[in-house]
Amino acid sequence: MVISQPMVIERLNRKQYEFLCQFIYKETGIVLGDAKVEMVHRRLSKLVKTKGFDSLASYYQYFVAHQQEEKSDLVNALTTNLTRFFRESHHFDYLKNHFIPFLLVRNKSTRRIRIWSSACSTGEEPYSIAMLLVSHFGQYLQHWDIKILATDIDTDVLNIAMEGIYPKAAISDIPADLRSKCLRAVGNDSVEMASQVRSLITFKPLNLLERWPMKGPFDVIFCRNVIIYFDKVTQQQLFHRFEQYLSDESLLILGHSESLGGAAALFTNQGKTIFSKQAQDA
Repeated sequence: MVISQPMVIERLNRKQYEFLCQFIYKETGIVLGDAKVEMVHRRLSKLVKTKGFDSLASYYQYFVAHQQEEKSDLVNALTTNLTRFFRESHHFDYLKNHFIPFLLVRNKSTRRIRIWSSACSTGEEPYSIAMLLVSHFGQYLQHWDIKILATDIDTDVLNIAMEGIYPKAAISDIPADLRSKCLRAVGNDSVEMASQVRSLITFKPLNLLERWPMKGPFDVIFCRNVIIYFDKVTQQQLFHRFEQYLSDESLLILGHSESLGGAAALFTNQGKTIFSKQAQDA
């Protein structure tokens, strides 16, 4: 009996690797560099197999000749999408216990709330926000104009997010009271977000380095565990852009290992990686 051997994908040479790193940086602002060689090789190997190329070198040559057509697939392959429901729970505790009650008073004349999940991945973050809002507003939800914009550069994960269906194993971090209100069973192993939750969210593809078509202002912007993939210059540019899209005293929420750096003067620290835009002088 002949035992087939697994396909071995050779590595990019230095010139090829640097070309792809520069392409990704130019298109997305994400810095790969030498520290990401193993990750890039692993993910490109999977992409090569999926697309049916016989080697990484052959895919590389094809990519060079078809960069715009292949851009989306390459970006999707190399971006990181680690997430879960109510990740970094202190952020959601702050929204529930402090900021949503604050918005009920501050925005009572307009009854308008706008929240942006700027790197939403497979949807766990915006759905967590939406579940909180559904639970907090209850029967009064229909009397408020509440919208959550959820964006990501990776179109593959956006398609998963838009479906709103998750394995039961993924919902362990959702509080029990929210599960009963906001989820319904789909077969034996999956759950689906309730229509009331889904109706609050609009999913859109967006590259943070390109033009932002929305007008704002937002009451909360989530940009968690994304900034770390950009260089310092790009980080500061994004912080200043976020600040312009926030109304006074509204929140910018970052990931657990991220900081504002030189942009800290624009915000007031409200807790662990929770920042409010400073009110402008009248």
